[in-house]
Amino acid sequence: MVMRLSIFAAIAIAFAAAFGAGPLASPVVRTQGSAVAVDAELVLAVDVSWSMDPDEQALQREGYMAAITSPEFMNAVRQGAHRKISMTYFEWAGIHHQQIIVPWRLIDGPESADAFAADIGRARYSRASRTSISGAMLFGAPLFDGSGYRGIRRVIDISGDGVNNNGPLVTVTRDEVLAKGITINGLPIMLKRPSLSSLDIENLDVYYEDCVIGGPGAFVIPIKERDQFKAAIRTKLVLEIAGRVPPVRVVPVAVRAPRVSCTIGEQLWQQRWGN
Repeated sequence: MVMRLSIFAAIAIAFAAAFGAGPLASPVVRTQGSAVAVDAELVLAVDVSWSMDPDEQALQREGYMAAITSPEFMNAVRQGAHRKISMTYFEWAGIHHQQIIVPWRLIDGPESADAFAADIGRARYSRASRTSISGAMLFGAPLFDGSGYRGIRRVIDISGDGVNNNGPLVTVTRDEVLAKGITINGLPIMLKRPSLSSLDIENLDVYYEDCVIGGPGAFVIPIKERDQFKAAIRTKLVLEIAGRVPPVRVVPVAVRAPRVSCTIGEQLWQQRWGN
């Protein structure tokens, strides 16, 4: 089942999560030898394809840095059973472009959160061609195996401004990742008017809902205005840490066909370039 949140509804839920209101989702405990137990393992997968202009890239990074150092984020961490989480942050574009910016880190207080955010800010900016959401999934999923942590929840958090147009089919890859017990959440960035030259689509949030996200409590928070970036990213991280299932309308994937073609990106690429 998938869920879609408005910015304002999501913020309200996130604040409740940060301060401990309401029941947490039931944990599923896994064993990984001597791995450090944490409440959540988060893989932050961030789009740096050419469609993300330098201003958007800077805004995106600033949003993650502000979220990770926010009081709401830290309050959510402290509400967990273990009072700590682990995170890694990588940037992606085409099927062959994925770069870890911050490797796995334990986040257990303001100092470790500040250090994580500072490392994001110090990294050199890069951009690359094509958009492979499936490639980001394929790169992100194995990262959990060598994380050194044992999380109650494992989440890949994908942000991007376009549809899959490179690499394996996104739905096939998504289903393979979900079968490993990993949840995929989405942050579709919808700041530009769609155009054939950029291979954008009008309803990217619907594409993310039907073709990208999945797993228990999976949700999408679309960003349609620049001033929503920081609040949206903060909300998403707080919800993921708290393991909340937002009280919004649920759309069962199995009972309906996708509302937008999950191969729309590949189709648009073929129409433009013929391969």
